[in-house]
Amino acid sequence: MSKKNKEELIPKVLTEKTIPLYDGLISCPIDAPRRRTLDAFQKKIGVTFNRIEILNIALTHSSYSRSYGKVFNDNEKLEYMGDAVLELASSTYIFKKFPSLSEGDLTKLRASVVCQATLAKIARRLKIGDKLLFDYGEESTGGSDRDSNLEDAFESIIGAIYLDLGWDAAKNFVFIQLAPEFKNLTDENISDELPKIIRKNLSDYKSNLQEFLMKDNPNVKIEYVELNSSGPPHMPTFEYAVKIDDKIFGKGTGNSKKLAEQMAAKKALQKLENQLKKSEEN
Repeated sequence: MSKKNKEELIPKVLTEKTIPLYDGLISCPIDAPRRRTLDAFQKKIGVTFNRIEILNIALTHSSYSRSYGKVFNDNEKLEYMGDAVLELASSTYIFKKFPSLSEGDLTKLRASVVCQATLAKIARRLKIGDKLLFDYGEESTGGSDRDSNLEDAFESIIGAIYLDLGWDAAKNFVFIQLAPEFKNLTDENISDELPKIIRKNLSDYKSNLQEFLMKDNPNVKIEYVELNSSGPPHMPTFEYAVKIDDKIFGKGTGNSKKLAEQMAAKKALQKLENQLKKSEEN
């Protein structure tokens, strides 16, 4: 179907009632029940938006806006902003909470905790999936409980808070949501607990990658290969790549071979999920 024909199918009333915001963002229309949902949600998360329409955009999946010819924004641009804000805010939180950790250990801790599984868990705790707008296809195939959708929506909410209310509000929101993930961890015990945290939170990337690939191709070939190793024996650094049917899809580094493999699998998963999202949009 041509772009023109798609646009002809868009209800004229919907196009006329879209809501322009700042920074070129446009929200879809918000009826009274939707506004009540958004208002209850902002109270739940302890944030009062100047323009609640930006929260509506943060909770609009790309499938929904695509079904209306993209005449309003979905949450992808806010996710881009929220991802950057989350990285800085989470880095600030960890830096302040664990002053004894080295730069390398701070990076490992952030990577192992501030990951898709954790962000999806936080999103479930906030019941974000119930508030997301999807088209029928995405909704009927479990889109409201899919980790990638929940992670994206959580990051989009952070982006919305930042754009509407500024850095301090966004930082405080991130601090509050991350705090339960660091319960019982102190600067005194973090050095002992860090290896266990990394093993726990990074243990599933390889199995998740295998499950993702074998769903469509049971005979897919997955191979992990060492690219490089450096550093002294007591503090080595390994670089690994994951090959899928002999093509490199992700590279990762770590102070053990297992950790480097997990990080490579994480990169590959992110790449494949982004490719899938783009193909669904076309």
